[in-house]
Amino acid sequence: MKKINGNNRWSKRIGYVITFFQLIASIVFFVSLYKLGMLPNMYLVLIAEILAILLLIMFLGQYNSKRKAIFGKLLSILMSVVLVFASTYVFKANGAVEEISSGGKKLDKVVVAVLKSDPAETIKDAKDYNFGVQYQIKSEEIHETIDAINDEVGASIKTTECSGIQEQSEVLNQGNGNAIIVNEAYLGLLEDESGDFSDNIKIIYSHEIETDVDESVLNASQNDITKNPFIVYISGIDVYGAIETNSRSDVNILAVVNPTSHQILLVTTPRDFYVEFPGVTNGQLDKLTHAGIYGVDVSMATLGKLYDADIDFYARVNFTSLVEMVDALGGIDVNSEYAFTTVGGLNVSQGMNHFNGKQALSFSRERKNLAAGDFQRGKNQQAVITAMIQKIVSPAILTGASDLIKSVAGNVDTNMSQEQIQSLIKSQLANPQSWKIKSIAAEGTGDMQICYSMPSTPLYVTQPNPDSVNNVKSAISSVLNGETFDDSVVTQ
Repeated sequence: MKKINGNNRWSKRIGYVITFFQLIASIVFFVSLYKLGMLPNMYLVLIAEILAILLLIMFLGQYNSKRKAIFGKLLSILMSVVLVFASTYVFKANGAVEEISSGGKKLDKVVVAVLKSDPAETIKDAKDYNFGVQYQIKSEEIHETIDAINDEVGASIKTTECSGIQEQSEVLNQGNGNAIIVNEAYLGLLEDESGDFSDNIKIIYSHEIETDVDESVLNASQNDITKNPFIVYISGIDVYGAIETNSRSDVNILAVVNPTSHQILLVTTPRDFYVEFPGVTNGQLDKLTHAGIYGVDVSMATLGKLYDADIDFYARVNFTSLVEMVDALGGIDVNSEYAFTTVGGLNVSQGMNHFNGKQALSFSRERKNLAAGDFQRGKNQQAVITAMIQKIVSPAILTGASDLIKSVAGNVDTNMSQEQIQSLIKSQLANPQSWKIKSIAAEGTGDMQICYSMPSTPLYVTQPNPDSVNNVKSAISSVLNGETFDDSVVTQ
């Protein structure tokens, strides 16, 4: 009999130890939810009560049991493991939000390019080459890169000053023994003139230069976005890789959000809109897409001037992030205005289409096989964003939340603070309501004009239609003043 009691005492002690670990796991899990800052207080209280009740049940089960209570011990261990894994997931979610809200930087990548047939493979192989350079645009970064190259090769390289990137391409095409030093983003400009330019060169050196986003265009660092309307500039850059990289912005959408009326207005502006870049072009005009080369702050200032609007935030996404985010959502249902086939062979039906990430990207990028070209592409991009918002605010997001967090981290960059993102999500959870989404597009007429970034030859541009621009201004003002649109798409 004493042996049985002794075994029971040891069983109880083991049970108490296991219950103690459940207590620790419960506390860690609750702390992780609290630090996440997205759950309303009523949810936190409910979760705390559930954790306390489960802990009490496990403790009483061990205390009152006259047997070994093996099942209770196993159940307590299982709960502790689940809570530990859940805590890890929540902490990762918090880290992802912190990562995407750590904006404020922009990255220029200056490269050395040679012809693909050139024997040079590294910058040291090309130390005796003639390097074509231009100092008209961002001369300081070119000088910094030359200094870095000189340090790398242990000598002063020979340079030939060019009037612009077009003359640089001519220097490069003279054959072996010639190279160019150029901002990688500018290579995309040459694609506008010669579609196969990138296929004929190779990069043998890269130098990165990080600078701060101009704070003068960031207007709402302290704005309570759960109560006050705000505007977000959504920039889709045309590169894969580091999200901070300055590059042409193929997607230029303003999301005007009123959290009180639950109205969202999506305004798309054609990439070729012929506009001035405040603080950069000194009155000269250029294509809107080229503003991204000088930084997201320049794009914000450009659209802000065009529409007489104060743009509060930016959100940069690249092609990598769109594919991964859509896949994390389990695909999206996109309404297409027309039936067409993309250059990549995707057949799009008129009406509703279910797209995975790659299909959504193909749909968003297509313009060559659309009668309205870039104008319709902008509308299609709005349709994709609308579909993503509908999926994100629906219960379906719960099944893909983990993958969505992974896809967002490192692939989205914004100056919206972590606290603002958390408060917006908390507000939606505390008072879940449907959102109304209306899409409009600025319009214009095609033209050929000299651009600031490519001064040597006329490029295709879109001259803004003044009436269309004024309609956009009016719609933005309406949303900011709390008005809603009856023809909006309503989320479920």
